[in-house]
Amino acid sequence: MHDGLRERAVHFGVESLDEVEALALLLGRSIDRGAKTWAEVLLRRWSNLESVLAADVEDLAPIVGRQAAVDLKLLRDINRRIAFGALKRSEVLSSSEALRRYLCARLADHPREQFRVLFLNKRNQLIRDELMAEGTVDHAPVYPREVVRRALQLSASALVLVHNHPSGDPTPSAADVAMTKEVIQAGTALKVTVHDHVIVGAGQVASMRSLGLI
Repeated sequence: MHDGLRERAVHFGVESLDEVEALALLLGRSIDRGAKTWAEVLLRRWSNLESVLAADVEDLAPIVGRQAAVDLKLLRDINRRIAFGALKRSEVLSSSEALRRYLCARLADHPREQFRVLFLNKRNQLIRDELMAEGTVDHAPVYPREVVRRALQLSASALVLVHNHPSGDPTPSAADVAMTKEVIQAGTALKVTVHDHVIVGAGQVASMRSLGLI
């Protein structure tokens, strides 16, 4: 089974495999038998390949074993690192597609809400991406003064605020807009600019700047 999929991937390209087959080939590195069956189980539970890769190791391990679970998380992390490298080499504000791909790789399908900040230099290049708060499925506590204080520590002149909606809908809430305005106000006095607040849903993003909310 594994050899047949591997041979097809070699001769016709990985794109010749469907989601179940691609996942089965990956699982086959750690599972001796029934990789396709376990691939089907994972896709039934998490709906798509992206969600499977975003799942926690502790949720995957009881189903496919810890080694296979770690292999899946490694693939997700490699994808995130590639997207991060592309974003870090570019001007964040002029690379909306690179930004979207990176943020989706980082946050799409994350089971809990995270609030992250992209700290930028004067050329709008990425200095650092930091997790500032993590919460429940629909809330992560944010402290505007802490965000600005961290910007000063990193000598950042601008910020892009980011958080995810585990529900999958990236539409900003009234609370999201209010919090963003608080960060903008805190940064203004210290000449730290908030360029945008981007919300990540299930493979899509919403920009408060583009929506005219800030």
